[in-house]
Amino acid sequence: MSASAWEARKLLRAARVGTLATVSGGQPFASLVTPACAADLSVLLLLSDLSKHTRHLRAEPRCSLMVSGAAEGPNPQTTPRVTVTGNAERLAEPGAKARFLAIHPYAALYADFADFSLWRIRPLGGLFVGGFGRAARLRAADMTPDPVAVAAVEAAAANIISHCNADHADALTAIAGSLGEWRMAAVDVDGCDLAQGERVIRIHWMAPVVGSEGVRNELVRLAHLARTG
Repeated sequence: MSASAWEARKLLRAARVGTLATVSGGQPFASLVTPACAADLSVLLLLSDLSKHTRHLRAEPRCSLMVSGAAEGPNPQTTPRVTVTGNAERLAEPGAKARFLAIHPYAALYADFADFSLWRIRPLGGLFVGGFGRAARLRAADMTPDPVAVAAVEAAAANIISHCNADHADALTAIAGSLGEWRMAAVDVDGCDLAQGERVIRIHWMAPVVGSEGVRNELVRLAHLARTG
């Protein structure tokens, strides 16, 4: 995996807000959305059936999503960002909704409303811009995690999360780098998400892992780094 693909994956995993581009009658339309990533890096969106972009996706599922990080200075062109293209589809998977709510817990207030639905975008390609003058085109294969590793971590995720929350709350607080009670909300091959109330932060692994032992090693490394500086 290239450095650009890894940076793009991290941006997608960490994104809490993005811009969704849909099309209607040949006219592009951009909307603010709140994405979350499934274990396999497909993008999850909780959308109102009443919104224009949802009506657009029903008629034309092709779309794109852009998310960005923080600029390095006053020039906005230094902002790292990634745009992915793909086809949107409606979902009715409890596991996918649970994943979305782990990243956006405040959405539990309306997630079960009749006029809200979960949608998924599987990235078919993309463009990563690491800052001014740094761009790399990405294929789906460049961004898709190893499915065997994804399945292995997913199979162990519930046990990892419950164990860390029950027995290693101090380590999670150290990794979060902020005082308070932190818990693990989600984990995958690229990192984990830590929550304190409705605040959720992304913690990246040094590199993608292939199973639960890799997750353990990364958590030990991050806790040691946080405690020793």
